[in-house]
Amino acid sequence: MSEIADIELEGHLIDSLILTRVLDKVMDMGGEFEIKNFSIGQRKNDTSHVQITVMGEDPAHLDRILLELHALGARLVEMDDARTGTSPGDMVVPRGFYSTTNHPTYVRYQGSWVAVENNHMDCLIVLDDGHATCTPIGHIKKGDRVVIGTAGVKVVPPERPRERSFFGFMSNEVSSERPSGELVRQLAAEIVRTKEAGGKIAVVCGPAVIHTGAAPALARMIREGYVDVLLAGNAVAVHDIERQLFGTSLGMNCAGNAISGGHRNHLYAISEIMASGSIKNAIAEGKLKGGIMYEAIMRGIAFILAGSIRDDGPLPEVITDTVKAKDAMDRALRGVDMTIMLGTMLHSIAVGNLLPSFVKTICVDINPATVTKLMDRGTAQAIGLVTDIGTFLPQLAEEIDRQRAGAEAAPCQDANRLCT
Repeated sequence: MSEIADIELEGHLIDSLILTRVLDKVMDMGGEFEIKNFSIGQRKNDTSHVQITVMGEDPAHLDRILLELHALGARLVEMDDARTGTSPGDMVVPRGFYSTTNHPTYVRYQGSWVAVENNHMDCLIVLDDGHATCTPIGHIKKGDRVVIGTAGVKVVPPERPRERSFFGFMSNEVSSERPSGELVRQLAAEIVRTKEAGGKIAVVCGPAVIHTGAAPALARMIREGYVDVLLAGNAVAVHDIERQLFGTSLGMNCAGNAISGGHRNHLYAISEIMASGSIKNAIAEGKLKGGIMYEAIMRGIAFILAGSIRDDGPLPEVITDTVKAKDAMDRALRGVDMTIMLGTMLHSIAVGNLLPSFVKTICVDINPATVTKLMDRGTAQAIGLVTDIGTFLPQLAEEIDRQRAGAEAAPCQDANRLCT
């Protein structure tokens, strides 16, 4: 091994398995290592620090190893400012550009570490007057200063939370059983705690929420303030409105029975909204008096309806340009603390690609393959449930109400009077 480099890592390296993953990666890639200094945290909240000499067969081999270790939080001991190259044209990037992960990232600028804004995976970093911005390739403009290589770039990988959490750390846990009362209770508690702490919750859903009869539960959660962002497609809004106007979804009534000519009802629903000019106008005119979209608009939450090639209509609020839809989703997701994905693979994968790794995620779907695929999107705290949304969501809404009622009743400490 003729090429060497000294790296260092700092954080909760042992219980978060970061050090183990670093050493495994060096060995898997045919390199060698020597631990030079290792300061181990003595208590739960103490961090550890290690310096390691990494060896490769030649410069190219060592660079490949260092690139993989960089994504795990390793950085060179002697760190210079980040290097940049100038974009020669719109959507044209300098060779050797740095490709972002979904972990918090910093770049070194004039001797100081600058946080990369709005960071998510598979993007570039544009450095402009001391500001570092995570930028998709579609937004790169001629003359942008794009960060090149890993020198001067620091990644902070997810660490095991210091407190016990409902969301397992790096477990990608998937449950194939119907959710128990305890599981629903724990998730409801996380939702209530998140909102009480001023957190932001996003829901990503597919039309199965309507077809399984779970729409009233989701509408209730929106009305009661437990949803801040709603991400869906044209079908969710269309069938939600169809249910409100005609009592059907996919031409079937609430009992699951096909209605004669009911397959046309979603087209009638689109026609009614088009006649009003928008969903909001239909509400103002008194046409639409309930449902998911009604509650979202009345509550004033952000909602993004992203179009697809198979859409009927689509409705006026649907963003048919997929690039613009993704940009709108990206803006709506900033600052989100928890994301609940319900019965949609494509929209959930799109959202997963836009989320930082520290956002808590729960995915619920009747198809085990969908849940497994979505759990592997890179988040550090995730729960997957294989179950019927029509059963799960009403239980969750009821449990949230129970927990909120319990929290409101808790301050009563006077044994001489009845608490209500």
